[in-house]
Amino acid sequence: MTKNELARELAEEMEVPRRQVVDLIEAMLEKITDVLKSGDKVQLTPFGQFKVRDRAARIARNPKTGEPIKVPAKRVLKFIAGRTLKEAVGTAKRGSGAAKKSSAKKSTAKKSTAKKAPARKAPARKTAAKKSPARKKGR
Repeated sequence: MTKNELARELAEEMEVPRRQVVDLIEAMLEKITDVLKSGDKVQLTPFGQFKVRDRAARIARNPKTGEPIKVPAKRVLKFIAGRTLKEAVGTAKRGSGAAKKSSAKKSTAKKSTAKKAPARKAPARKTAAKKSPARKKGR
């Protein structure tokens, strides 16, 4: 979806002029950009947050030749999706963090011996039986 498509759909839903919605979207994006330039984070609570991180200089390797290459320090933009967005898209992890913590406490308090399942054997291969020469009777 492009910015114009988004503006068109929002204008229809909210019953306001499309030009007004375009101006609002552009002003919002401009403000987010200014805040990120200053080094602060932008947190849109149910949606997610934008952060700027500083990456330290490092030495990497050229995968083709294997020679070391100096990678300079730089600032990178990072978006962290909120739980509501993750659930809507279907990428949220199952269970909550609180459930993991409580189960971890239970596991340390109550130790049970887990039984290993017996190893499965590979199915036996059928081999062609060798035919032995027929014996003559009467000798």
